Amino acid sequence: MNPFYDILMIGHVSKDIIIFQGDTQHILGGPVIYSSASAARSGASVLVVTKAHPDDRKEVDIITKSGSDLVVIESSRTTSIENVYHTEDRERRTVTLLSRAEAFSLDEIPNPAVRIFHLAGLFVGEIPDDLIIPLSQRGRVAIDAQGILRTELPGGGMDYRDWKRKKELLPYITYFKTDAAEAEFLTGKSDLYEAARDLVSWGADEVMVTHNKEVVVADSGKIYTSPLKPQNLSGRTGRGDTTFAAYLTKRLTEGIQESLDYAAALVSIKMETPGPFTGTPEMVRERMKD
Repeated sequence: MNPFYDILMIGHVSKDIIIFQGDTQHILGGPVIYSSASAARSGASVLVVTKAHPDDRKEVDIITKSGSDLVVIESSRTTSIENVYHTEDRERRTVTLLSRAEAFSLDEIPNPAVRIFHLAGLFVGEIPDDLIIPLSQRGRVAIDAQGILRTELPGGGMDYRDWKRKKELLPYITYFKTDAAEAEFLTGKSDLYEAARDLVSWGADEVMVTHNKEVVVADSGKIYTSPLKPQNLSGRTGRGDTTFAAYLTKRLTEGIQESLDYAAALVSIKMETPGPFTGTPEMVRERMKD
């Protein structure tokens, strides 16, 4: 482990089952899989902290192939999720939580110097709210709304529940990411721009909203947008995670619009091939010219 990292990512890996148009795929997923590849291959120094059963350790080591460092905390189970996609654009899906690893605690998080703590959860309770303020005292906090909204239902189904502490804790978050449905759920507004503005007004410094046509970022003064232009959607899974991590990496050195354009181009490439991003910054810059 290094004494310094640009980004420390916290979240479960997931043994995903993906069902689309009668085809079934079994892959190792979870936000940290897609996020770490996107950030590390864009030049960030990344440490991933995850949890998994010892039997799955060898499979989890795939994270290091992108250049990220890895800490795996032993768990009695590895998280597993089934995703059934119902539409061609893969915007509608049924999600079932088949098993879940244990939640993270503050004393399990390593203590190197860190610029951004990326809380990349899959469901409520995985990364407790009580970690947000202590981590914000050590670095900037980035969080994906999925991990604070998606709640397990009896029988393993999942649904969204409002984040009761949103107005209390958003002021401690520098970068907040949602998709269009999550933004509407949090704010009650279907307009992406209005929803993003509300979340900024409640305290987050920068709010990203992903959609199948574009990515939106709001700060206290402006709305920024960049289009998504994938040639196909075979790699749709991991879209938001990939986009957010690419954006965070570029925000270490670049402005909002430059970072957003880079992230939109990178995820457009990623969505054309299943699995994490495996390209290079040079490929992304070529796509940005288009």
